[in-house]
Amino acid sequence: MLGIIALVIGIGLRYWINRRKFYRRSVAGLEGFSSYEKSVFVRFLERIGKWVAYLLIIIGLLCLWTSTRVEKDEKKVQQQQEIARHPTPNVKI
Repeated sequence: MLGIIALVIGIGLRYWINRRKFYRRSVAGLEGFSSYEKSVFVRFLERIGKWVAYLLIIIGLLCLWTSTRVEKDEKKVQQQQEIARHPTPNVKI
């Protein structure tokens, strides 16, 4: 569950940052800011936001991968315990 949440938040954050950047562009393709300071600050925050988004995506994927591995291992252990409870009779030929 945690993996899905981290993955969705990471993808959503990346989408939101890219969308803001897209709508900030003019017809000529240049980003428009009211001041130099605002330009530097916004770009810095967006860069940090993208790194956080990448980190959340990676963490989400790792959590999903780990949870599937744990589920497979639990099923395998459960099957082995079931076999140990009901041993097959020894058949001599």
